[in-house]
Amino acid sequence: MVANRELILSLADRYRLPAVYPHRSFVLGGGLISYGIEIADLFRNAGSYVDRILRGEKPNDLPVQLPTKFDLVINLKAAKALGLTVPATLLVAADEVIE
Repeated sequence: MVANRELILSLADRYRLPAVYPHRSFVLGGGLISYGIEIADLFRNAGSYVDRILRGEKPNDLPVQLPTKFDLVINLKAAKALGLTVPATLLVAADEVIE
């Protein structure tokens, strides 16, 4: 999806489709809302795995880790262009609001 981000955003804009995207880059590019994992958090967790492996633990003995941090980003300019009002409760819950 990221490789075709511009096409996806332009089609959603052309057909006036409110959409929720998986990465904040879509919202920075003009999309309405993104809700997805925080990539930096995944890299931090991967570092702890490398540390454990270098200390002698076997990779197949390590538990599977799931994402623990998610980002909610809202683009108010896109909402306005679509004629949508974003509820205050959603704005308060957002990690970032683009105006």
